[in-house]
Amino acid sequence: MEIRDVAVVGLGTMGAGIAEVFARAGIGVVAIEADPQAMTQGLGLLDASLSRAVSRGKLTAAEQAEIRSRVRPAAGFSDAASVDLAVEVVPERLEIKRQIFAELDRVCSPDAILATNTSSLSVTAIAAATRHPDRVVGMHFFNPAPVMRLVEVVTTVLTASHVPITVAGLARLLGKEPVQVGDRAGFVANALLLPYLNHAIRLLETGYASRADIDLAATAGIGLPMGPLALADLIGLDTVLAILEVLREESGGSRYTPAPLLRRLTAAGWTGRKAGRGIYEYPDASGDQEDQNGTATDFPPPDTVTLIGSGDDVEASLATALATAGVNVTRNPAHPSDLVLIAASGVQRVLPAALATGRPHNAVGLHLQGGLSDGSIAEVVATTCSSAQAVGTAAALAHRIGLRVVHSPDRPGYLVGALLYPHLADAVRMVQDRYASPADVDTAMKLGCGYPRGPFELLEDLHPGTVLAGLQYMEQNYGDPSFAPPPGLTERATLGFVGSPG
Repeated sequence: MEIRDVAVVGLGTMGAGIAEVFARAGIGVVAIEADPQAMTQGLGLLDASLSRAVSRGKLTAAEQAEIRSRVRPAAGFSDAASVDLAVEVVPERLEIKRQIFAELDRVCSPDAILATNTSSLSVTAIAAATRHPDRVVGMHFFNPAPVMRLVEVVTTVLTASHVPITVAGLARLLGKEPVQVGDRAGFVANALLLPYLNHAIRLLETGYASRADIDLAATAGIGLPMGPLALADLIGLDTVLAILEVLREESGGSRYTPAPLLRRLTAAGWTGRKAGRGIYEYPDASGDQEDQNGTATDFPPPDTVTLIGSGDDVEASLATALATAGVNVTRNPAHPSDLVLIAASGVQRVLPAALATGRPHNAVGLHLQGGLSDGSIAEVVATTCSSAQAVGTAAALAHRIGLRVVHSPDRPGYLVGALLYPHLADAVRMVQDRYASPADVDTAMKLGCGYPRGPFELLEDLHPGTVLAGLQYMEQNYGDPSFAPPPGLTERATLGFVGSPG
């Protein structure tokens, strides 16, 4: 089916962006907006975006005029009578979307495809408002639509087989990468991203780690472009809360239950960057928040360190790095030293090894996330016995050998694993449930959320067995079933592969 003309219902920021994407691809657009002021603002956003492209040399003035001429404003649904596709882009309220789809179903040709840009609501429930639910599909663009390449194509049990094929082909024509998924709350990107953000907020609320350390653990420790707390502020804490409520209603469990801190900040109106304050404060229009260079320390680095570990290559590299930095290294716990440094595994707790040294107050764990390469972080792991001086001295030592520091309690996974392991388990469950393929999950998170590497690529980097052990330890210690490793992860760890067997 060829798509020559489309209707875009709702000309807010997202709707204006989607209209621009279609018009740039040579497709005629009927822009439907009942509110005259909203129409003016939406067309203004479109004009501003095209003007920026001209100023940057990406469009000529003639091309700008041609693209703009393809967008025809309309106040009523009757102008959509002859379109091949109608895309609804209105606020995330089911009753409003159902009303719009009932109206589109009435005026559009029986052959026209009706698409919703919902990010979390049930496409099936929206389709139920029409006489022809077989032609209803989700076509979820990501903001800003002209820039983001991902489009989630969401099918229901009622969707005719040709509809997602047509919509996926259209997405490619628009220069986008389509990912086809079933109708489940959050689809792929939000269903994986939002519980990860929620868990990070819960770690902050419970005092597990500081704001800066949580976000640095994600950026420097996992390699993500933005920390979860800064990202939640960017999305808007009210939006994060609303999507989590939808996910919780469908899926249940602690991963989807909004953190109390998230509710309180939203209720206070501290919804993130747009409000000037959220988890961070944003004192000016630049959107800058506090620096994330790692926790500084007032303690001097030690002269002599007792290094305890399992004798692996990482420990050997650490010993070499310490010696190169002018630190005396001993392996004998009885030998006098300024600090007992335990080369931590990333999974097991540090306390047993600290107690075994006979000097637990002077012992601190150090976990190297990513080795000793430039930009890597060291997780300084404090046990319940570690003195403040020992913790500060260990941080100073890590800074001396060129590492960025995050502080973590002596808990399963420390800080990086506490953020990452449950996130990867969510991805494995998604594939295990035949909801999406590993390739589609990775594509969705890379193109929709800016991940340099997708969840399954990260899983391969770490090895499934490491993630499995971390989750098992988390489940044993916390008793939370959401940390239980999915069977699919156990299979991958046993068989030694990450990708789909099919």
